[in-house]
Amino acid sequence: MTVMSAHDILVEYGTDIILQKINFSLNEGDRLGVVGVNGAGKSTLLRIIAGKTEPSAGAVYIAKGKSVAMLEQNAMLESGKTLFEEMADAFSECRRTEVRLEALHAEIEAASGAVHDEGYEKMIAEFSSLTEKFREIGGYEYKSRIRAMLTRFGFPEPEQGKRIATLSGGERTRLALVRLLLIEPDILILDEPTNHLDTDTLYWLEEHLRAYPKTLILVSHDRYFLDRTATKILDIENTRAELYTGNYEQFAAKKAEARKSLEKRYELQQKEIARIEAIIAQQRHFGQERNFITIASKRKQIEHMDKIDAPENAPGGIRLAFAEAAESGSDVMEAEHLAKAFGSRQIFNDISFLVKKRDRIIIMGPNGCGKSTLLKILGGFSEPDHGVLEYGAGVVAGYYDQEQQTLDESNTVLEEVCLAHEKLTFTQIRTALAGFLFFAEDMDKKVSVLSGGEKARLMLCKMILSKVNLLILDEPTNHLDIASREALEDALLAFGGTIIAISHDRYFMKKLATRIFDMTKGFTDYHGSFDEYLEFKEKQETAGYDIKTTKAESESKAKYVESKKLTAEIRKAEKRIERAEEEIDALDGERKKLEAEMNAEAATDYVRLSEITARIEEIGKRTDELFLDIEEAEKFLSENKV
Repeated sequence: MTVMSAHDILVEYGTDIILQKINFSLNEGDRLGVVGVNGAGKSTLLRIIAGKTEPSAGAVYIAKGKSVAMLEQNAMLESGKTLFEEMADAFSECRRTEVRLEALHAEIEAASGAVHDEGYEKMIAEFSSLTEKFREIGGYEYKSRIRAMLTRFGFPEPEQGKRIATLSGGERTRLALVRLLLIEPDILILDEPTNHLDTDTLYWLEEHLRAYPKTLILVSHDRYFLDRTATKILDIENTRAELYTGNYEQFAAKKAEARKSLEKRYELQQKEIARIEAIIAQQRHFGQERNFITIASKRKQIEHMDKIDAPENAPGGIRLAFAEAAESGSDVMEAEHLAKAFGSRQIFNDISFLVKKRDRIIIMGPNGCGKSTLLKILGGFSEPDHGVLEYGAGVVAGYYDQEQQTLDESNTVLEEVCLAHEKLTFTQIRTALAGFLFFAEDMDKKVSVLSGGEKARLMLCKMILSKVNLLILDEPTNHLDIASREALEDALLAFGGTIIAISHDRYFMKKLATRIFDMTKGFTDYHGSFDEYLEFKEKQETAGYDIKTTKAESESKAKYVESKKLTAEIRKAEKRIERAEEEIDALDGERKKLEAEMNAEAATDYVRLSEITARIEEIGKRTDELFLDIEEAEKFLSENKV
């Protein structure tokens, strides 16, 4: 069934055409990834589909009765409510029904003496009907669903009573995503949903969206995410769009092959035209009547050709090549027993490592584990509470701040670079800025009015002009489109110095990493690629070994003890599942009996109805808790049971 279609969408801003001749349709269950360079019109198209923006021409049609909801990029919930209260608003029908049931409860209680009164009987009938409706719309489960979803996205139950106003911008963006996932619209539109998510949450979101039974439209620069979630790709390039079937990897291969084929066919046709025109020129030279007949024939041959248009140039991408300082010594940086706390909260403790020249280190771990704090210490922007950090001989470091606090927003783009590189000429700086897609009219813009992507490009421009041999990068691919990410990856691969970077971009990590610092649980230092580390981690966890161990250990008593401990934990998890399933069966039986009683002898007994309703709600909550317990136990078994 077709749930939405776009017909001849045109978007103009003044004399500029942003989008034109956009035509496509989606069926129920399609998962569409929208790609294109920054400024191509991706977010604009999403807003048009969501009904938030009108196109200059054309129309979007949504199937009758289908709901649409959109998460805009960097959307932040603004509310004086608590986290739980805001999420509960997504279940407006449940809340309204719940409020009415509570009101009826009070009214029935007040009129309990008039058991034979007609009004009393009507209230009892309405209460019974609403109770059934409440059950059907998930009224007994919605609160536990909210708690579980908030917990999944990093808001555990103790924090769910917080006011939204106390959260950071990234947390409020995450919360906006949670609200949409709870609503489950027929067409779910997500603009950069992976921002502000740690790796574990990202994996969970991927699985959730892969199982989403309705239609999904999303913009993302996370290529791995698109590979895992998208079934179709809409490629926006040079104001037009083309629809491809498959995930991002399949799309990229198809597009490259199609472009190669088009270029080849265009080249061959141009050669044929040139050959015919050479014959025409030769015939014209002789100037005889028969020659003019040949000329006419050859011209018709050209005219009747099905002309192939020259392939349009791909939108301009950034040009990157880092200016390197003289080589550093072999030992770039040594950390001994680093520790950092904020108040009573210990962020990390006793971290030690030696960074060698040309290491490409990726720091990974969940949000809040201290990655950025550690990086600021390594960059000299913060001090550890304990421990020592020393740079090696000849080390010149450059720091990329994901929060973009190193930019002065009162400067123009040109001033920002000139002040950082006073020895360079205006021509050199303008040339460098043009390589990052800042052209004449852009250079006089204030930094304060730049988008997140533009600020990211400006910071990269400043960095490549600095002669450094150590790059310290905090989420350098954030805000960059796919083409720019690939350009950055290629430049970093060609960089002859040392790299220490934080990233959640799995394509980036796969390409760059020669060493992993994992801060998920404590601190793990692994020498190897990202793929090798994932394989190592899986093997270590399956075997029940300490993941911090990066070298083979002897068959010792310690290994035997660990093996026995794992066996005991597996048995415990199996018992948890067995007990939970037994309790769920018992609770389900009790619920069915209560519902039967509710519809029979208790239908007019308000006191008993209230007791039954309260017990059914308790059963729903306990059942959800048991299912979560089973899920956790099954996850443990799948990760550890041989």
